[in-house]
Amino acid sequence: MAALGGDGLRLLSVPRPERQPESAALGGPGPGLCCWVSVFSCLSLACSYVGSLYVWKSELPRDHPAVIKRRFTSVLVVSSLSPLCVLLWRELTGIQPGTSLLSLMGFRLEGIFPAALLPLLLTMILFLGPLMQLSMDCPCDLADGLKVVLAPRSWARCLTDMRWLRNQVIAPLTEELVFRACMLPMLAPCTGLGPAVFTCPLFFGVAHFHHIFEQLRFRQSSVGSIFLSAAFQFSYTAVFGAYTAFLFIRTGHLIGPVLCHSFCNYMGFPAVCAALEHPQRRPLLAGYALGVGLFLLLLQPLTDPKLYGSLPLCVLLERAGDSEAPLCS
Repeated sequence: MAALGGDGLRLLSVPRPERQPESAALGGPGPGLCCWVSVFSCLSLACSYVGSLYVWKSELPRDHPAVIKRRFTSVLVVSSLSPLCVLLWRELTGIQPGTSLLSLMGFRLEGIFPAALLPLLLTMILFLGPLMQLSMDCPCDLADGLKVVLAPRSWARCLTDMRWLRNQVIAPLTEELVFRACMLPMLAPCTGLGPAVFTCPLFFGVAHFHHIFEQLRFRQSSVGSIFLSAAFQFSYTAVFGAYTAFLFIRTGHLIGPVLCHSFCNYMGFPAVCAALEHPQRRPLLAGYALGVGLFLLLLQPLTDPKLYGSLPLCVLLERAGDSEAPLCS
């Protein structure tokens, strides 16, 4: 394996009698340049995604329907063009994934049903405490709640709500496409799968810092509170990004991370403080603890790659000479 300077990035090499890096064997740039191309490509994608939100000049807040509609347009354009960045990266580095670009980005049919259901089930288990809290605080019983959820009129109302569409559909789909499906294939040959799980979310977390400017612009809180909130959001989104990156690698599908992202956007950050002051505090806290315990217990079994067929990122790493990637088994 060839190392890049002192910054910890490395490019996995293809087995050759001369032990040449894959990019060099294919006549591409050296390993150091390949890693910088990967990092620069990811940074460009992150900047393009965030920048697309501000191409429209407006004095209205971000939750105004007119602002949301305009941002839908620009974000969808950038997200649709993001696979071209992966294609350009492949041409510049000379790395051959051994599978189609769409499969590498998680668009494939093999194992799609478990990939859609099991990661979402795992995430719901993690949120067992908040789900119990939601049901305890809901004025209606379970039967009435299911009627509301399944009613066509409720869905029609959601589909005309710009904030709902942004939080549950557009943001999960476009963010997972750009920050997971496009970035992970470019980072993995350079860093390996394990480090990529923790490197990729940094771009995702930093991309959320743009909320600071809107909050300062509209004086939504004190400066200290805004920056404290931004630091917390960066930490939370980075951890969440590592989780969905893990799901993407282990399942080889985009649909699981998208559904989990949508679910987490709906649930929000667990209201632990409210749970501590809840009238039914003991069973609620037991639910929180049980959810976390079951999540840790089921994390590996429910994301076992054997359930999802051949994993494109693992094929890519095998061609790059890393046949013992721990996340692939």
